[in-house]
Amino acid sequence: MAKQGQTGNQGLEGLTAAATQAATTSPAAKGLPPVHLWNPPFCGDLDMRIASDGSWFYLGTPIGRPALVRLFSTILKREDGKHFLVTPVEKVGIQVDDAPFLAVEMTKETDQRGRLLRFRTNVDDWVPCDSAHRLRFEAAADGGLTPYLHVRADLWAKVTRALYYDLVDMGEERVVDGMTMFGIESGGEFFTMADAEQVRGAL
Repeated sequence: MAKQGQTGNQGLEGLTAAATQAATTSPAAKGLPPVHLWNPPFCGDLDMRIASDGSWFYLGTPIGRPALVRLFSTILKREDGKHFLVTPVEKVGIQVDDAPFLAVEMTKETDQRGRLLRFRTNVDDWVPCDSAHRLRFEAAADGGLTPYLHVRADLWAKVTRALYYDLVDMGEERVVDGMTMFGIESGGEFFTMADAEQVRGAL
């Protein structure tokens, strides 16, 4: 793995080989290596960045191979607010502009708990929206809200603006802790967006 400032492709090739080995030898379900169990030494920062639209860059150049992005996404780890790519023997820091994933598709199902929303990320993971994978809403620069979905182990996906509008259309008002809130139900949970009065004024 490469120290910050390294040029050429050796850093990327080495990381690819290590990630491939970790993925192929992992006993974990769904092919996701158990990165939460790995605590290797920190080997510096890699010139790799995940942009706010979910695009990955290495040395300032987009990584155009979806399979490679998918591979790297399986060894992502977040610690103390920072993101790393981790193998059993090495850990390198990368830059994430917003969230490491983007939620780009949503389906609506029904199970014993009622409505269940599922989101597909830009690396083709399907994530159910429930108590283990919660939605949170943060104030956006334009005065609206930006939803985020918990994917796994403190790694989040930003929900696209189009899907946000779909969530608003499905939203409802409920009294939460004595306050009337606007939010969305999924997987037996109610995820609040904002105070209902504020939402009424914005719509």
